[in-house]
Amino acid sequence: MGTETSQADPTGRAGEPVERVWTVPNVISGLRLLLVPVFGALVFTHQDLAALVVLVVAGVSDWVDGVIARTFDQTSRLGQLLDPAADRLYIFVTLVGLAWREFLPWWLVLVIVARDLLLASLFPLLRRHGYGPLPVHLAGKAGTFALMYAFPLLLLAGMPGTVGTLAWTFGWACALWGVGLYWFAAFVYVEQVARIVRADRA
Repeated sequence: MGTETSQADPTGRAGEPVERVWTVPNVISGLRLLLVPVFGALVFTHQDLAALVVLVVAGVSDWVDGVIARTFDQTSRLGQLLDPAADRLYIFVTLVGLAWREFLPWWLVLVIVARDLLLASLFPLLRRHGYGPLPVHLAGKAGTFALMYAFPLLLLAGMPGTVGTLAWTFGWACALWGVGLYWFAAFVYVEQVARIVRADRA
């Protein structure tokens, strides 16, 4: 969940990762991206158990590539792009799939997608001022984790009886908590970009 990005400098210039492609974390992130269409097909064809397994594998691999990147100093610019891209795609596919199956309301999809569109709109401004992607904020990582926990639970919410009821309750709790952290992190990013622009103009 964005675990490869250094947080040493909020401007993104100090401690920048080098230009490396063939690292273990990048290979893991690439394989996780390849599983996105598989996961989407499983969700849309109501193969929830198999989709749940893929989602768990993706989540574990996300954690593993972050540990490897930090432990063996294998951070890279490509990793900065692949890791969050995979997270966003899994979140988007899950949201659309669950909303299409009426497990989630479409307004929740719009709230989460709007946040990512807001951050995407900041990238050209950062590049214009000579900066790459901003360091991943702890709140953003926590929000992504919460959402990734929410989705398997919401997939299980369709089960009858106590299991489905508990999954629906805890799934929605994680989803709302994740959305709140997601947007809090977005406001932090906006403030950082504003500070960068002010500093460069000064």
